[in-house]
Amino acid sequence: MDNINIWDSEYRFMLIVWDTAPISSGKLVEFCQEKLEWKKSTTYNAIRRMCDKGLIKNENAIVSVVIPKEKVQMMEGKAFLDRTFEGSLPQFIASFLNDKSISEKEAKEIMRLIDSHRE
Repeated sequence: MDNINIWDSEYRFMLIVWDTAPISSGKLVEFCQEKLEWKKSTTYNAIRRMCDKGLIKNENAIVSVVIPKEKVQMMEGKAFLDRTFEGSLPQFIASFLNDKSISEKEAKEIMRLIDSHRE
């Protein structure tokens, strides 16, 4: 699975699922009504769409996760980088830091991450 193509509203829905699953679909409706101000039908449509995309499964009215949040974040991040910066991580970082400064702690964490992913 290379890309999931998930909308912002679907991602907000999935944040609730990732935090609560396994969860009954009825309880998920309650959470979505409370946190997203969604109607029951909207939540059930989201459940169906996310099942169709292979992110979750809904068996016997219990919604569970198929693809973890970290995997979706990785795929979404790669798709964004490819679409917006032609896959160039240095271009992304230069753009991101263009008008910002980072702390010494953040700089060290970024360097640690880079070092851990060197070939």
